Amino acid sequence: MTGGRRERADAARNRRAILCATEELLDRYRPEQISMEQVAAAAGVGKGTVFHRFGNRMGLMRALMEERALTLGESVATGPPPLGPGAPPRERLLAFLDAMVDVVTRNKGLIAALDHAMTTAPKPAEDSPADQDAHPVYTAWHRHISTLIAEERPDLDAELLAHILLSALHSDPILALLRRGEGHRLTASLHTLATAALDAAPRP
Repeated sequence: MTGGRRERADAARNRRAILCATEELLDRYRPEQISMEQVAAAAGVGKGTVFHRFGNRMGLMRALMEERALTLGESVATGPPPLGPGAPPRERLLAFLDAMVDVVTRNKGLIAALDHAMTTAPKPAEDSPADQDAHPVYTAWHRHISTLIAEERPDLDAELLAHILLSALHSDPILALLRRGEGHRLTASLHTLATAALDAAPRP
């Protein structure tokens, strides 16, 4: 085995150990109680390795969320309908909302951690463009939802409606509901909002 291959294997193993350690810590502690030093110790790597690989807490939480959402993204792109291609936009939208709530329900601590990392990160300068990649999973989910809404109802404000549907994921009362195991209520309500929008009479 060449040195390059060994280095890549070591880097992949370290990345996996760091992400697993972060996930385990999120099961036991609130996001603000977890430090990069704790993650390094739990993963059995040096603190410098964590910072070199992920940069900061934001980068670490983003990487973990992206990995957890990867399966959903693959299902949307290449999976069977109604979540994947081949079903009408309305059916795909409702199926995606179901799958999205499932991901969030299984990763409540991670969602809270990513939100905490975003809200505590330094704000960009007023003359700087907004960081559109600050929440890559949100960006991808928003794009997919807005696309499906626009396909079904081109006359609606698909961009804003997608933000409204996704806003529930960043609500403390909703996260509390998910912690109580009541994700079905969120799914039902999102279906109600989505179908009401799609069935609304066109504005004159």
